Amino acid sequence: MATRLNLSTLSLQDALDLATAIEEEACKRYALFANQLGRGGSGPGSFFASMAQNEEKHRVQLSDRRKAMFGDAPARVSIDDLFDVEAPEMGAPRRSMSLLQAYELAKSSEQKAYDFYDGALPNITDPDVRTLFVELRDEETEHVRMIEAEIAKLPKNANVEPFFDVDESPSL
Repeated sequence: MATRLNLSTLSLQDALDLATAIEEEACKRYALFANQLGRGGSGPGSFFASMAQNEEKHRVQLSDRRKAMFGDAPARVSIDDLFDVEAPEMGAPRRSMSLLQAYELAKSSEQKAYDFYDGALPNITDPDVRTLFVELRDEETEHVRMIEAEIAKLPKNANVEPFFDVDESPSL
Protein backbone atom coordinates (compact mmCIF):
# COMPACT_ATOMS: atom_id res chain seq x y z
CA MET A 1 0.00 0.00 0.00
CA ALA A 2 1.06 3.55 -0.57
CA THR A 3 0.06 4.64 2.90
CA ARG A 4 1.33 3.88 6.36
CA LEU A 5 -2.19 4.00 7.79
CA ASN A 6 -4.05 1.00 9.15
CA LEU A 7 -7.01 1.15 6.79
CA SER A 8 -9.08 -1.25 8.87
CA THR A 9 -9.34 1.36 11.63
CA LEU A 10 -10.23 4.39 9.51
CA SER A 11 -13.27 6.37 10.51
CA LEU A 12 -15.35 8.02 7.80
CA GLN A 13 -13.75 11.36 8.71
CA ASP A 14 -10.28 9.82 8.37
CA ALA A 15 -11.23 8.23 5.05
CA LEU A 16 -12.43 11.56 3.68
CA ASP A 17 -9.23 13.22 4.91
CA LEU A 18 -7.19 10.46 3.24
CA ALA A 19 -9.08 10.81 -0.05
CA THR A 20 -8.63 14.59 0.08
CA ALA A 21 -4.90 14.16 0.67
CA ILE A 22 -4.64 11.72 -2.25
CA GLU A 23 -6.18 14.30 -4.56
CA GLU A 24 -3.95 17.04 -3.12
CA GLU A 25 -0.82 14.98 -3.76
CA ALA A 26 -1.87 14.26 -7.36
CA CYS A 27 -2.71 17.92 -7.96
CA LYS A 28 0.68 19.06 -6.68
CA ARG A 29 2.52 16.46 -8.77
CA TYR A 30 0.68 17.38 -11.99
CA ALA A 31 1.27 21.08 -11.30
CA LEU A 32 4.97 20.36 -10.84
CA PHE A 33 5.06 18.51 -14.17
CA ALA A 34 3.20 21.37 -15.89
CA ASN A 35 5.72 23.86 -14.54
CA GLN A 36 8.64 21.67 -15.60
CA LEU A 37 7.36 21.16 -19.14
CA GLY A 38 5.73 24.56 -19.66
CA ARG A 39 2.01 25.18 -19.59
CA GLY A 40 1.71 26.83 -22.99
CA GLY A 41 0.47 25.31 -26.21
CA SER A 42 -1.25 21.97 -26.48
CA GLY A 43 1.59 19.71 -25.37
CA PRO A 44 2.17 17.54 -22.31
CA GLY A 45 2.74 20.52 -19.99
CA SER A 46 -0.63 21.98 -20.85
CA PHE A 47 -2.27 18.57 -20.40
CA PHE A 48 -0.64 18.16 -16.98
CA ALA A 49 -1.91 21.63 -16.00
CA SER A 50 -5.45 20.51 -16.88
CA MET A 51 -4.97 17.32 -14.83
CA ALA A 52 -3.85 19.44 -11.87
CA GLN A 53 -7.07 21.45 -12.19
CA ASN A 54 -9.15 18.26 -12.30
CA GLU A 55 -7.45 16.84 -9.21
CA GLU A 56 -7.91 20.15 -7.37
CA LYS A 57 -11.60 20.18 -8.27
CA HIS A 58 -12.02 16.67 -6.88
CA ARG A 59 -10.03 17.61 -3.76
CA VAL A 60 -12.36 20.56 -3.12
CA GLN A 61 -15.45 18.37 -3.58
CA LEU A 62 -14.13 15.86 -1.05
CA SER A 63 -13.07 18.61 1.35
CA ASP A 64 -16.49 20.26 1.15
CA ARG A 65 -18.17 16.92 1.79
CA ARG A 66 -15.92 16.33 4.79
CA LYS A 67 -16.62 19.80 6.18
CA ALA A 68 -20.39 19.33 5.75
CA MET A 69 -20.23 16.07 7.70
CA PHE A 70 -17.60 16.82 10.33
CA GLY A 71 -17.28 20.60 10.46
CA ASP A 72 -13.92 21.92 11.58
CA ALA A 73 -12.88 18.81 13.50
CA PRO A 74 -9.08 18.52 13.19
CA ALA A 75 -7.80 16.09 10.60
CA ARG A 76 -5.94 13.03 11.83
CA VAL A 77 -4.78 12.08 8.33
CA SER A 78 -2.60 14.24 6.08
CA ILE A 79 -0.66 14.17 2.85
CA ASP A 80 2.36 13.05 4.92
CA ASP A 81 0.60 9.72 5.55
CA LEU A 82 0.73 8.62 1.91
CA PHE A 83 3.00 8.47 -1.10
CA ASP A 84 2.09 8.10 -4.75
CA VAL A 85 -1.38 6.66 -4.24
CA GLU A 86 -2.63 8.45 -7.34
CA ALA A 87 0.16 10.87 -8.14
CA PRO A 88 2.32 9.93 -11.12
CA GLU A 89 5.90 8.98 -10.34
CA MET A 90 8.23 11.91 -9.75
CA GLY A 91 10.62 11.12 -12.59
CA ALA A 92 7.92 10.33 -15.14
CA PRO A 93 7.89 13.49 -17.28
CA ARG A 94 10.63 14.33 -19.68
CA ARG A 95 11.07 17.18 -22.06
CA SER A 96 10.80 14.89 -25.10
CA MET A 97 7.54 13.29 -23.91
CA SER A 98 4.80 12.98 -26.51
CA LEU A 99 1.26 14.09 -25.79
CA LEU A 100 0.11 10.46 -25.99
CA GLN A 101 2.72 9.48 -23.39
CA ALA A 102 1.38 12.21 -21.08
CA TYR A 103 -2.16 10.87 -21.45
CA GLU A 104 -0.95 7.31 -20.84
CA LEU A 105 0.86 8.47 -17.70
CA ALA A 106 -2.32 10.08 -16.38
CA LYS A 107 -4.31 6.97 -17.26
CA SER A 108 -1.88 4.76 -15.33
CA SER A 109 -2.14 7.12 -12.34
CA GLU A 110 -5.93 6.87 -12.33
CA GLN A 111 -5.59 3.08 -12.58
CA LYS A 112 -3.15 3.17 -9.66
CA ALA A 113 -5.76 5.01 -7.56
CA TYR A 114 -8.39 2.45 -8.56
CA ASP A 115 -6.03 -0.34 -7.47
CA PHE A 116 -5.45 1.40 -4.13
CA TYR A 117 -9.14 1.71 -3.29
CA ASP A 118 -9.99 -1.74 -4.62
CA GLY A 119 -7.07 -3.32 -2.76
CA ALA A 120 -8.06 -1.56 0.46
CA LEU A 121 -11.64 -2.84 0.44
CA PRO A 122 -10.90 -6.24 2.02
CA ASN A 123 -9.32 -4.43 4.97
CA ILE A 124 -12.14 -1.93 5.52
CA THR A 125 -14.44 -2.82 8.40
CA ASP A 126 -16.52 0.36 8.78
CA PRO A 127 -19.54 0.15 6.40
CA ASP A 128 -19.52 3.93 5.72
CA VAL A 129 -15.82 3.88 4.86
CA ARG A 130 -16.39 0.83 2.67
CA THR A 131 -19.17 2.65 0.80
CA LEU A 132 -16.90 5.69 0.31
CA PHE A 133 -14.02 3.56 -0.97
CA VAL A 134 -16.31 1.76 -3.44
CA GLU A 135 -17.53 5.17 -4.64
CA LEU A 136 -13.97 6.47 -5.01
CA ARG A 137 -12.82 3.29 -6.75
CA ASP A 138 -15.69 3.56 -9.21
CA GLU A 139 -14.88 7.23 -9.86
CA GLU A 140 -11.33 6.21 -10.75
CA THR A 141 -12.76 3.72 -13.25
CA GLU A 142 -14.71 6.57 -14.81
CA HIS A 143 -11.57 8.73 -14.92
CA VAL A 144 -9.71 5.96 -16.78
CA ARG A 145 -12.57 5.73 -19.29
CA MET A 146 -12.59 9.50 -19.79
CA ILE A 147 -8.86 9.54 -20.49
CA GLU A 148 -9.22 6.59 -22.88
CA ALA A 149 -11.94 8.52 -24.73
CA GLU A 150 -9.64 11.55 -24.95
CA ILE A 151 -6.79 9.36 -26.20
CA ALA A 152 -9.06 8.09 -28.97
CA LYS A 153 -9.59 11.72 -30.10
CA LEU A 154 -5.89 12.60 -30.23
CA PRO A 155 -4.41 13.36 -33.64
CA LYS A 156 -2.24 10.69 -35.24
CA ASN A 157 0.91 12.69 -34.51
CA ALA A 158 0.21 12.74 -30.74
CA ASN A 159 2.67 9.87 -30.33
CA VAL A 160 5.56 11.84 -31.85
CA GLU A 161 8.18 12.83 -29.30
CA PRO A 162 9.43 16.37 -29.85
CA PHE A 163 13.14 16.80 -30.46
CA PHE A 164 15.13 18.85 -27.99
CA ASP A 165 18.79 19.61 -28.35
CA VAL A 166 20.22 18.49 -25.03
CA ASP A 167 22.86 21.21 -25.25
CA GLU A 168 20.19 23.91 -25.67
CA SER A 169 17.41 22.56 -23.42
CA PRO A 170 17.50 22.60 -19.64
CA SER A 171 16.95 19.22 -18.05
CA LEU A 172 13.98 18.50 -15.83
